[in-house]
Amino acid sequence: MEYTLSDESPRVLVVDDEAVIREIISDFLSMEGYVVKTVGNGEEAIKELETNIFDIVITDLKMPRVDGLQLLDHIKNMDREMVAIMMTGFGTVETAIKAMKKGAYDYILKPFKMDDVLLVLKRGLEQHRLKLENIQLKETLSLYKLSEAISANLPFDDMLEIILDSTMQVASADAVQLLLTDQHNNSFKESKRKISPGILGGDATDLGEPDMDRLMALFDEDSPVIYHGHRAQVMFLQLPCAVTFESYMAFPLRAGGRIIGILQVFSFSKGKKFNEGKRKLLTILAGRAAAAIENAMLYTDLQDTFKQTIQSFAHALEAKDPYTHGHSDRVAEYSEAVAKGLQFSLKETEIIRQAAVLHDIGKLGMRFEELNKPQKLTAEEYQMFKQHPTMGRRILEPIAFLSDIVPLVYHHHEKFDGSGYPEGLAGQDIPLGARILAVADTYDAMTTDRPYRKALPHKVAISELKRFAGTQFDPMVVGIFLIVIEKYRKECIEQGKSVPK
Repeated sequence: MEYTLSDESPRVLVVDDEAVIREIISDFLSMEGYVVKTVGNGEEAIKELETNIFDIVITDLKMPRVDGLQLLDHIKNMDREMVAIMMTGFGTVETAIKAMKKGAYDYILKPFKMDDVLLVLKRGLEQHRLKLENIQLKETLSLYKLSEAISANLPFDDMLEIILDSTMQVASADAVQLLLTDQHNNSFKESKRKISPGILGGDATDLGEPDMDRLMALFDEDSPVIYHGHRAQVMFLQLPCAVTFESYMAFPLRAGGRIIGILQVFSFSKGKKFNEGKRKLLTILAGRAAAAIENAMLYTDLQDTFKQTIQSFAHALEAKDPYTHGHSDRVAEYSEAVAKGLQFSLKETEIIRQAAVLHDIGKLGMRFEELNKPQKLTAEEYQMFKQHPTMGRRILEPIAFLSDIVPLVYHHHEKFDGSGYPEGLAGQDIPLGARILAVADTYDAMTTDRPYRKALPHKVAISELKRFAGTQFDPMVVGIFLIVIEKYRKECIEQGKSVPK
């Protein structure tokens, strides 16, 4: 009896080399409402399992070429949720234990009563139902965790990592790949991938080149893609070497009426096919992922726009004051070198760099003609100059995503002994980033021309930093700076860049 995947009745595969037994079981179970398929040996059973989905497999133990225990091994390797029941006329305790270890749910001895077989099937189906409910619960929990993670305002790369991890878990996939739109050339490019170790053989990481025209045509019909075998392979213009697709899914990530990305899901393991349940669940996941990615992209674009605007202000500041041309960029390079020397994370290093670029932003409203003079500043002029950290904080505080750099800008003129401004903080109370800026800022100020003096030689500037370590500067930061500045100067010279003499 043949069936389709749309059948609601439990689906049973009967495997026995005795035709009479196959017919008896098939007729009885069919009358009980089961959908039954019968085959005469283990090899035929394997072929059937690779093309169709069953809830229960009833298999004989003793069969030529592929016996029941070998068939159990194959079922276990397929990673399918189905119940296996062993039957035999040569039963021993040892064979029963072997069958159970290989994943058999129960063991039936021949000759048997069909009522007993029916009872075992009902118990097996109940276990099957509970397993499926447990899987659905785990999958739903994965979706919940994904939603929670997305709403947690994680860094963009971390969020993509969670999307891939959740997809791998929900689909039991061998590989997943996320393609995002490239706004510069209106195409899609890989953003992130995840591949189960060794699945492609050795260190291979090629997932092929999808046929974007085919995909987009299917997506235009608002239909995610789920294909198996050869039909999956024809969705690709170029395939990984020596790899055969078992199953493939692709989901459009839609946002604002357009497709911003494609989530591709792969199975290369023989017999492990994705089903409609996985497709429906991942369709939900893809929808939530698309919304999260769009928000993250918009937020990133907004950040970039703000950063560019603020940096334009910083450059406008330097344009007003020819004596500080390039000052912020140099302070940023020195500060970044110190941050790396202290083994800061990429995020922490970027915060230091941004703060360095903007550390003098508060000078925008000052009268440089009064400050840029060869004479000593008057008390009034000095008080005006001392206001720039406070003005910098006022400019940056309303911009939420720059909140991490505000304390660094505000406190970069504090001194380690507490004699600095604006709040007279001392020692460890001064943010570490601000202590780094203080050293980098002072070094650059000493080694560049100013209206009241010529640039000091590098060696003199280094001596001054050493002399004031522990009073004006954090001695630990000075120590790191002395190491990294020499490496920085050497690299600049090798690249043909100018450095303080």
